Amino acid sequence: MPADEQDAVPSGQKSSWGAFIKQLASFTGDIYSMTAPPFILSPVSLTEFPAYWCERPQLFADIAGGKDPEERMLLVLKWFISTLKGQYTTRNEKMGSEKKPLNPVLGEQFFGHWPDYNGRGQTELVVEQVSHHPPITAYYIENASKGIALQGHSAQKINFSSGAIIVRQVGHAILGVKLPDQTVEKYLITLPRLRIDGIFYGSPYIELTDSSYIASSAGWVANIDYKGKGYFGGKSHQFKANVFGPGVDSAGTATPKHVIDGLWHEVSKTNNGKGEVFTDVRGPKEEVTVKPIEEQGEWESRNLWQHVGKGIRTGDFEAASREKSKIENEQRQRRKDELAANTPWKLKYFVHVESDPDYEELASLLRGVQPTEDGYVYQSPA
Repeated sequence: MPADEQDAVPSGQKSSWGAFIKQLASFTGDIYSMTAPPFILSPVSLTEFPAYWCERPQLFADIAGGKDPEERMLLVLKWFISTLKGQYTTRNEKMGSEKKPLNPVLGEQFFGHWPDYNGRGQTELVVEQVSHHPPITAYYIENASKGIALQGHSAQKINFSSGAIIVRQVGHAILGVKLPDQTVEKYLITLPRLRIDGIFYGSPYIELTDSSYIASSAGWVANIDYKGKGYFGGKSHQFKANVFGPGVDSAGTATPKHVIDGLWHEVSKTNNGKGEVFTDVRGPKEEVTVKPIEEQGEWESRNLWQHVGKGIRTGDFEAASREKSKIENEQRQRRKDELAANTPWKLKYFVHVESDPDYEELASLLRGVQPTEDGYVYQSPA
């Protein structure tokens, strides 16, 4: 192991990391059931991750200004590509490597907003952990003044293969855009797969793999292919998006109407002969605004995990582990009590549906995706 890689593991954690790696190397199931050493944990709960969808709120608001379905599809694609850096590489920049987020408890909540600025409108965020086993997070993001709302859920199916963690993201998002005639144009957004390398030396990093898709109710489809740094070199975080108009077989040999390629964590350009910049995310992003911890309820993420987070941030991993175990034990007892009393936990902000009709309609435009999928519908509490 190279010295710089070995240094990624704190001296006091080397034995536990070695044991974890030995267990991981022979593990064949879902690694969410494994307990990672505290130093590899993030101080942030997974319920905060949907905020990454809107850390460039102006791009989210701009979608409403598209003059026709083609322009709106390109604006949706531009916004989506611009979310990827926040979702998949920001933690490397802040913490030196990818960290395992805190596994939310059932019913955990996260709220935030991005304030109005220059007429873009205020954007609100509501997140609820709707399942613990398996972990499923549902979210709703709305800019009411622009008539835009994103609703979705995500879960992860994880396994270990060839020295890397392979993450198949389960779930989808539906983006709705209210048009001037009061109809709603909808977009299905599927999620890319992840490959997490750097596990053996304690400094994980994410690369996106395979493909994801955006399909609109107006018939426009974007196929997005991801490619990472190869064994023999090349650039990390590459992508290529092919955009097709209505009635075109996007999985066939048809020529796309638009092609965009580049690096999703830096700059991408249109492949139209002019080399125009499509996305540039090297500039600052806008963090979600969250009320102070002392004003949060007991189920809100930053209040719930505050002592665990403090331990991780200060390097007091013993305290972090102790506080984390306390929360987890309380949750186990709560589930036992509910089972004994036959009073299952009730969701507050989302309703589960066995089949999402918007998904079914828009997935029919795509190949290689399952025809039906369940969903979680946002409901504002009375």
